[in-house]
Amino acid sequence: MERQMMATAVTLSQIQQQLATVADNIANVGTTGYMSRNAQFSDLLDQQINNIDRNGDTVDSGARLTPAGIRSGSGTRIGDTQLDLSEGSIQATNNPLDVALSSDHQMFLIGVNGGVAYTRAGAFNAQADPQNPNVLNLVTKSGDPVLDQNSRPIRLPAGYNDLQISGNGTITAIMRNGNRVNAGRLGRVTILRPQLLESQGNGLYTLQNLGRLGIGLNQVVQPVGAGNNSVNQGKLENANVDLTKEMSELINLQRNYQLNARSLTMRDQMSGLVNSILH
Repeated sequence: MERQMMATAVTLSQIQQQLATVADNIANVGTTGYMSRNAQFSDLLDQQINNIDRNGDTVDSGARLTPAGIRSGSGTRIGDTQLDLSEGSIQATNNPLDVALSSDHQMFLIGVNGGVAYTRAGAFNAQADPQNPNVLNLVTKSGDPVLDQNSRPIRLPAGYNDLQISGNGTITAIMRNGNRVNAGRLGRVTILRPQLLESQGNGLYTLQNLGRLGIGLNQVVQPVGAGNNSVNQGKLENANVDLTKEMSELINLQRNYQLNARSLTMRDQMSGLVNSILH
């Protein structure tokens, strides 16, 4: 009895975690560049319980069609939370500093705390450089520098009249006198193992300690070449959350939670009944 109550309690805690994942997806349905997550359940260890006599031999009551004994489970747990890097819907903004990626698993390079982070949220800004009035820094909404294909901060010439970003991410600033200045190319990578990304908030992701996992960076991240035209200027990518699917999942999880909670209550009531009879 206590064994089954513990298994049910473990399952309830895991359902709560999946509910939090679904709720997070629904809450970010309007967040630019948000990538949804999907939690996957797996069974915990089972234990074989046999009827043993004093000599340690299995006692069976005769011929039977089912295996002897009872297999008792320990509940379920969330085995993995997969990050979905598929493309969301693209929305036009007509802002020359807004860019969206039209290829799955691609991400922009962002500089964070001296390292590199990744994002699909392409709502960028031009920020004045306090050390050089002739330069503007291309940054995210949080002020983090946007990096080029060589992981260097992208700088724009101050006073430009127009800005053009080609399909391969090449940035061209058109000055008031008509001169065209090449300001670099947006850094893009393809993420081969999304499960190794850790969310840092604001649509940013960083990699786990690959050395500890025994994995090389080239096994997880690959640069996107200049021949790939996945960059769309004047557009933003909406969250790739399927609201209908998430709402259906939320209803199913709520029902599973209610069923397990009711099972736990009934077991508690039966234990009380047995105790009252014995005493």
